[in-house]
Amino acid sequence: MRTGSDQSALEIVAETPHRFRIERHGRMRVPGIVFASRALLPDPAGDESLRQVANVATLPGIVRASFAMPDVHWGYGFPIGGVAGTDVDHGGVVSPGGVGFDISCGVRLLAADLDRDALAPRLGGLMDALGQAIPRGMRRGAVWTLASPGQLRDLLAGGAQYAVESGHGVARDLLRCEDGGVVTGADPGGLSERAIERGLGQVGSLGSGNHFLEVQAVEKIYDEPAADAFGLWPGQVCVMIHCGSRGLGHQVCSDHVRLMEKAMARYGIEVPDRQLACVPAESPDGRAYFAAMAAATNYARANRQLLTEAARRAFGMRAGARLDLVYDISHNLASLEAHDVDGHRRRLCVHRKGATKALPPAHPDLPPDLIDTGQPVLIPGTMGTASYVLAGVPGNPAFDSTCHGAGRTRSRHAAARETKGRRLRDELEAHGIAVRGTSWQGLAEEAPAAYKDIDAVIDTAVGAGLCRKVARLVPLGVVKG
Repeated sequence: MRTGSDQSALEIVAETPHRFRIERHGRMRVPGIVFASRALLPDPAGDESLRQVANVATLPGIVRASFAMPDVHWGYGFPIGGVAGTDVDHGGVVSPGGVGFDISCGVRLLAADLDRDALAPRLGGLMDALGQAIPRGMRRGAVWTLASPGQLRDLLAGGAQYAVESGHGVARDLLRCEDGGVVTGADPGGLSERAIERGLGQVGSLGSGNHFLEVQAVEKIYDEPAADAFGLWPGQVCVMIHCGSRGLGHQVCSDHVRLMEKAMARYGIEVPDRQLACVPAESPDGRAYFAAMAAATNYARANRQLLTEAARRAFGMRAGARLDLVYDISHNLASLEAHDVDGHRRRLCVHRKGATKALPPAHPDLPPDLIDTGQPVLIPGTMGTASYVLAGVPGNPAFDSTCHGAGRTRSRHAAARETKGRRLRDELEAHGIAVRGTSWQGLAEEAPAAYKDIDAVIDTAVGAGLCRKVARLVPLGVVKG
């Protein structure tokens, strides 16, 4: 099918039931590949995300394709659900728009040593405790009050490792966290004063929007060996945490977008959308962004580690239960990785914006106890719907990447116009899901009707060869900003 005007039409070809190709045209250097079913494929007449996929395909150094995951929707520069790899040894660029404002936003899953039946009589009290213990909203508090900007800089260099060494966690947490909980090469001194100011009082906080802490139960196991390795069993209570680098990460992105907008002319780079501002990954400007992004990533890892400790205290006090970390994975990052492209090993800058790394079995970056299973992939649904634990598979065509969630179909403003927060809360609680929110507006903006069907998204990701199912989790209670 063809969409748009004759001058800028997108020619979209169905390659398989789960894969569509946007043919090269204009300044596109590679095709666009959209992993979707017919039902999930965005409508180009009213959704700009496919145009963004095509725009990303114009970036200098991009290889293979500009990819979009089944949960793709419109974003800043890159679509959310966008993946792109650029060859850093041949002028490949890094673009903050390919990471997003919430740098290292990600998901952490904790597994409890009790089942949903045992928790049932204590769920209300537990949710009250979590509601009191978890700072959330635009500016509200933090689990860890840092003593000074100097201590924040130590955290920006040390990530979750620094938090654990400071008494906020256990050593095993780092084994089950991407990159061992800390990204090397961070330069806290390169962050603006405004970024430091915004980050100082938010270590251990959810924020707002689609961020949450959810108490869940394992409803179904699809892959028993993988579930055993991950520490999951039917009926088990789990906790899923979704948050990122808060205001600090947002400021880092804003600062570097402005710098790159000015710097592109020096490198002879032109892009079809100013939100795709970029510079060569190996340039001084590119290295400065990587160093700042690493610092923000470490902040996000520490943030989720502190929320883990708050949840552990609540579970111990109200449920007499322990929480062990299953895994922690980001879905807003750019990283330097080696991949085979056209028969050659290339060093790539892989952007994943609203997309999750999904390493296959035997990958050298996996913890030793997960070598046989592949990496856990954590995919939250919408408030009141299921979430999934997946695993990486060999032969993933999109640089070992998969989806990150359900994907919005309506803006937050549209969702709030169509849904009343109080009514949504009542509907969820009528279905046995305890809700602890901070505002009716915030609940309404995250109504399930504003998102794609999570089961359809997961089935498409599996059908496209991006991952495999391990477990399906259903919500028992949710803490929202």
